[in-house]
Amino acid sequence: MRKACFAGTFDPFTNGHLDVVRRGLGCFDRVVIAIGHNPAKQRALSLEARVRVIEQATAGLAGVEVVSYQGLTVDFARRIGAVAMLRGLRGSADLEFEAPIAHANRKMAPAIDTVFMLTEPALAFVSSSLMREIFAAGGDVSAWLPPAAVEELRRAKGG
Repeated sequence: MRKACFAGTFDPFTNGHLDVVRRGLGCFDRVVIAIGHNPAKQRALSLEARVRVIEQATAGLAGVEVVSYQGLTVDFARRIGAVAMLRGLRGSADLEFEAPIAHANRKMAPAIDTVFMLTEPALAFVSSSLMREIFAAGGDVSAWLPPAAVEELRRAKGG
């Protein structure tokens, strides 16, 4: 079984993330969505809320597992037996950021490759931070987030 680790904070999980997961399932038998947990960082959504959102958004996709982890992502990927780290790229800036990490991961775990997937062009501008900003300013983010993510943001805001 070929397993990929798709790691991030997913605060919130976007339709761009979902696109990468769906396409990743075309290349791998399983995609483990690994939610990085750093209790020192303030998030818009709690870890529990992010797990719920992703589980609901991926409910119809066979081969997806949602877990949280702490520590180095490459160590987590090794522990779960992943053959690849799955990463989405929106543009060249993402590649500039991701490439050194991929090289370091390759040095630490030579058996685990990093696989980059370009985001669907219509979602290339969608980032979790932009979605948080638009939502905080009262904007409608429902075109770019799974319904469960919109609902959790509303719940977290108290509305």
